[in-house]
Amino acid sequence: MSSHDVISLERDTPELARTYEQAGILQFHHGKFLIGPLAVKSGDRVLDIGAGTGRLAEFVAGLVGPDGRVTGIDPLENRIAIARLRESNTLAFGVGRAEDLQRFAPAEFDVVYLNSVFHWIADKPRALREIHRVLKPGGRLGLNVQDPSKPHESRSLLRQAIELAGFAERSGESNRVLGATDEELGALFIGAGFVDYRSDLRTLVDLHGDVSTALGWSEASAFGNFLGAFSAAEREAIDRAFAVLVEANRTPEGLRLERYLRFAFARKPASQTIPSVS
Repeated sequence: MSSHDVISLERDTPELARTYEQAGILQFHHGKFLIGPLAVKSGDRVLDIGAGTGRLAEFVAGLVGPDGRVTGIDPLENRIAIARLRESNTLAFGVGRAEDLQRFAPAEFDVVYLNSVFHWIADKPRALREIHRVLKPGGRLGLNVQDPSKPHESRSLLRQAIELAGFAERSGESNRVLGATDEELGALFIGAGFVDYRSDLRTLVDLHGDVSTALGWSEASAFGNFLGAFSAAEREAIDRAFAVLVEANRTPEGLRLERYLRFAFARKPASQTIPSVS
C-alpha cells in the first residue's frame, strides 16, 4: 500500500466538522433510505458506527422511543464533540472505531448500521466480526458504501479537473475509490457469519448552491482526504478547473451531482456460535 492509499483521520479539523454538520443534511437523507429496511422499532437498541455529528442517530432515537436506546460512535473527536450536543436520555455518543467494539457486550444491539462509512474502514473483516458479536441473534445489519465500479460524479469531475490543471500523472492520488462491489460485500458478510445478504446500487442526487459548497462538502465528508495529497497552490488550480467543469451541471435548483451508493443488508442468524475476533 502506498502512502497515498492511506486514509488519514488526522486531517480532520473543527472547521471541517462544522462544515460537515452544516451540509450533512445530504448524507442524512441518504441515511434515511438505509434505516427504512432495517425496520427499527420502539424499544430497539441501536448502534450507529461512524455517526459523524449525530444527525441520523438523533432521527433513529425518535424511532426507538423512550424504551429504546441509540449509541453513536465515530473515530473523529471533532465530530463527536458536535454530536454530544444532541445527547438525551436515549441517545449517547463516544469516540470509537468499527474494528474495536470491546466496550459493548455480546448480543447488546438489535440493529447496527453504517451510513457512508464502510468504505473508510481499513480492516473490514474484523469490523464485521465485531458487529456480528455485538448483535443479538436475529439482529439486523445495514450499510451503504461506495462501489468502485461506479464512482460518484464529483469524483469523475475531480479527476478531469486534476488533469486540466496539469497534474494528470497524479490524478489517482485523490480518486482511488474505496468501497466494495456486490460480490466483495457478499463474501465479507458471509465470512463474518451473516445470512440473508442482499444489496442494490442506488443513484442519489446532491444539490449544491455553488461550487465552493460542493467542494466544501466533498472535503468535509472525506475529513480532509479529498485533495489532501496536493499543496495549497495546486489545490487552487484544481478548484478553478473543477468550477468550470461542474458549472455544466447547473440547474434552476442548483448544481446537480449524482452520488452512487450500494445499500446492503443482512442479519445475524437466530442461533449461531459467535465468531472469535483475532
